Amino acid sequence: MAELVPGDLAPDFELPRDGGGTVSLKDFAGRPVVLYFYPKDNTTGCTAEAIDFTALAAEFGKKGAVVIGMSADPVKSHDKFITKHGLTVILASDEDAKVMTDYGVWREKSMYGRAFMGVVRTTFLIGRDGRIVRIWDKVKVKGHAQEVLDAAATLGDT
Repeated sequence: MAELVPGDLAPDFELPRDGGGTVSLKDFAGRPVVLYFYPKDNTTGCTAEAIDFTALAAEFGKKGAVVIGMSADPVKSHDKFITKHGLTVILASDEDAKVMTDYGVWREKSMYGRAFMGVVRTTFLIGRDGRIVRIWDKVKVKGHAQEVLDAAATLGDT
């Protein structure tokens, strides 16, 4: 699949989510969606990112936007992560990395000289029309949620 760029239609998905049930992009048709991909529940950077998005959840809501985090962690892990940190964002479980592959964020990484496949921390802002408005690749967590909120604010009111 070719790399996604702003203007592309965001690939739809239906995945298990925290608390049971499923979540799909089409569930939020007509609303902006912040879809952020992160490596692992309860790690330092991923926890900070989830807490930052949760802290701004009401502001995203005022813009009509929904925030969905996605990793390869199972739902049970997401549920513990949410409870432990009081998170309010939706967390989707992509255990087989199919959706992450569709979005181009499941890539070869390396650590200590060892190559492996994993999630590259990436955020997509998806407009009301289902098209990608902006992509943040290789995200640095500090200040990121606010930057995404600022970008979502430019999409206009619902």
